[in-house]
Amino acid sequence: MSEEASETIKSLEKIFRNNANLAKTLVGYIDKFYSKLQKDFGSFKIMDFCGTHEWTITHYGLRSLMPEGLELVAGPGCPVCVTPSYYIENAIRLGFEGIVIYTYGDVYRLPSLKPLNGASSLAEAKALGAEIKIVTGIGDAILDARAHGKEAVFLGIGFETVASGYAQTLISNLLPENLKLMSLVKLTPPAMIATVDILEKEEENSVKGIIAPGHVSTIIGAKSWKPVADRHKIPVVVTGFEPIDVLIAIAEILKQLVKGEAKVSIEYTRAVSWEGDLKAQEMICRAFKVVEDAWRGIGFLPESGLRISDRFASFDAFREYEIPEIAPESCQADLPKGCRCAEVVIGKEKPTNCPLFMKKCTPSSPVGPCMVSLEGTCAIWARFGANGLADRIADELELR
Repeated sequence: MSEEASETIKSLEKIFRNNANLAKTLVGYIDKFYSKLQKDFGSFKIMDFCGTHEWTITHYGLRSLMPEGLELVAGPGCPVCVTPSYYIENAIRLGFEGIVIYTYGDVYRLPSLKPLNGASSLAEAKALGAEIKIVTGIGDAILDARAHGKEAVFLGIGFETVASGYAQTLISNLLPENLKLMSLVKLTPPAMIATVDILEKEEENSVKGIIAPGHVSTIIGAKSWKPVADRHKIPVVVTGFEPIDVLIAIAEILKQLVKGEAKVSIEYTRAVSWEGDLKAQEMICRAFKVVEDAWRGIGFLPESGLRISDRFASFDAFREYEIPEIAPESCQADLPKGCRCAEVVIGKEKPTNCPLFMKKCTPSSPVGPCMVSLEGTCAIWARFGANGLADRIADELELR
């Protein structure tokens, strides 16, 4: 790393992370705005829509800085958590049939609802003889598949952030003939709309603001969240991932509510634009088609998934291995008995309200999908929810 880059990082950390005075000022604004809203709104929720935002909120104890009645909740911002068991089961089956399966590390441990040949995850399948390989991305899979020449499948799980990379491999003809892509990409704006819809029907004072994902927004642009703000009449703020970023976003949401506004704002201007990455968007449109898709714990959502377009059908694992799409009835019971991931993933319940949390279901032995990935709400709460940071920050800012 160059000296200039190192100094830039130190400067950003000083502004966005190690800045107790600014944090205290922002908490003051948050208290001030919230006090003006209590009479009309009572208690309500602000939802983050990214596992990294949930990590920041939990790890740095930001919930302890919020006024009583203002609840920060996590939405379905973890692509691994919302991938139906059905697709993992099919990947396990293919692995036992001698096909090399490439997967991300968190997907490797994702539990399937039904065991196949004694395996309830890709990790267990590997232990029983299937050839499962962990990779950091599709590029690693391409290089390895070219080297061994055997039939192989890459599990393309993720949100829009990774979709452009998958698209480029298809458009640029980078995939070797023996490697197929199982596209399980989910589109986040439809899920955001659906999640708020669900909570509005079930709760009188539900979500009044959204902290929108920063990484996704670099691709799709802040404009993609306008339908959410317009439909639900709530502020949406595209935010970075440092503690100060999140506090600024919360203050902006409350300020808009005080002023009676409901618009999309970009706090993360150092990375996100209104239009987003137009070239990446164009590649995604060329390589994929938008489909109704199943979200584990939520159900089928219209126009919320990506499958490989007809022009690249020869690289589609679904067509190559004749894997039918998931049936709606299969999506309704896609979690183990007692697991509350369906409620956790939409911000209706806290992980600690699940009877399995840190009892039968732990990071080392996950039962539900939300306990697997580092972006999963249960996994974040289990690892960082009780480490004392919240208390130390509150003491430092003289809030108690």
